[in-house]
Amino acid sequence: MSWNQQLVKLNNKSLVLQSIKDHGPLSRADISQRLGLTKGTVSSLVTELLNEQLCYETGPGESSGGRRPVMLVFNQTSGYAIGIDLGVNYILGVLTDLNGNITNEQTIYLNKTNYDDTLIAIKKIIRNLISRAPDSVYGVVGIGIGVPGIVNKLGEILLAPNLGWKNTKLQEQIEQEFQLPVIIDNEANAGAYGEKCFGAGRDFEDIIYISAGIGIGVGFILNNELYKGKNGFSGELGHMIIQVNGRECSCGSKGCWELYASEKALLLEARQVDSSMSEELSLEHLIDLAPTNHEVQELFQHVGHYLGIGINNIINTFNPEQIIIGNRLAMAKEWLDSPLKQVVESYTLKQHQANLEITFAELSIYSSALGVSAYAAENFLRSDLLNQ
Repeated sequence: MSWNQQLVKLNNKSLVLQSIKDHGPLSRADISQRLGLTKGTVSSLVTELLNEQLCYETGPGESSGGRRPVMLVFNQTSGYAIGIDLGVNYILGVLTDLNGNITNEQTIYLNKTNYDDTLIAIKKIIRNLISRAPDSVYGVVGIGIGVPGIVNKLGEILLAPNLGWKNTKLQEQIEQEFQLPVIIDNEANAGAYGEKCFGAGRDFEDIIYISAGIGIGVGFILNNELYKGKNGFSGELGHMIIQVNGRECSCGSKGCWELYASEKALLLEARQVDSSMSEELSLEHLIDLAPTNHEVQELFQHVGHYLGIGINNIINTFNPEQIIIGNRLAMAKEWLDSPLKQVVESYTLKQHQANLEITFAELSIYSSALGVSAYAAENFLRSDLLNQ
């Protein structure tokens, strides 16, 4: 078989598997009709996928007059992927099947983010999740890691201001340790992808995902594709300036959006309002206090207002179909929703407000972890097909 023929075959096989994964149960005739491939081609590709245990046959479907067809289903438990969301004050790890269903998870909270300690914690979570993976044909097939910083297309973390990291070799070190493929991306890109695949963005094509944690990052899905920019650095809108000569930022600038509209901003203002609030103050604690504490409600309104200011700039720039607010601040939806939407209604161009949905992440704190585990699963399915 020539290289071109081999390439066509691999592409078709990938399309057949994707159809079964996304739309199963399907019969061979359904796939043939859906993809415009001959029944013979579909049949031989399905046989290969059955032999590889990436799909399986299930009970007969509805008959259209003749014999009832055998249906094909994606074998989502033929392997497992690990997704790590590396936050500034936490590391969240999930173990998922190949369809993004979480089968295990672990969170470690951090007080300091020096690289060596964080690397030890990441390895500990990965080791733990691998040990808990159910028996399967392919085992754990890959690891995805979302990081709050600038990641190039080779997976190198060039700068993570809120972690205090520069030019780290995280991907290389994790691959050496576990001998598995590792994909690293900015956590806002990963969050956007997670929400697109499994959450609030499933039915939308132009999505802007705002990851609001200790800092703020932004991920873009434009025309159904993850947009990363020429070098992979798009989305650093947490560092758009919204206060000229404002507070000093760890990025070296002043007045950045994330200094006024993030979890970090909320905690800083809470301590200024009440110095008796301990150093251990947390977002969760403030959410618990909010229903009965007017001062805390005002803190959330203030942060929500500034969140709205940045969102207004983004909407006027991109004219998106959907804005999704995710990461840890999404837990405070009840207190942030109204003030941020008031800003958008007051300041955003009216034409941009038509057909726009502003919502909070459906996957809550899991958007980024599920996004990178999806990267790892898809990478395995592609490379597994190529290695046949």
